[in-house]
Amino acid sequence: MTSRTIETTVRFAQPFRLPGFDMLQPAGDYRIDHDEEALEGLSQIAWHRVGSFIHLPGIGLSGPTRQMVPIKTADLEAALEKDNRGS
Repeated sequence: MTSRTIETTVRFAQPFRLPGFDMLQPAGDYRIDHDEEALEGLSQIAWHRVGSFIHLPGIGLSGPTRQMVPIKTADLEAALEKDNRGS
């Protein structure tokens, strides 16, 4: 099966927490990886997201370790929406 990883960067203006995170994460830019698998049809290829990951700490931030943590896309979108509202 064919797969790909789409890399994006998101920006949080305020500290945030995603479900399952023990600690509040500082504001800043964060790299997000979305893993997708191809769904091959008769005439075209569609992609199905099979996993999303956030890289911690954020870009330019220091920490004792670097890690890639699985997240739910819906949780990330909700956290970004909350950040955009400023609450």
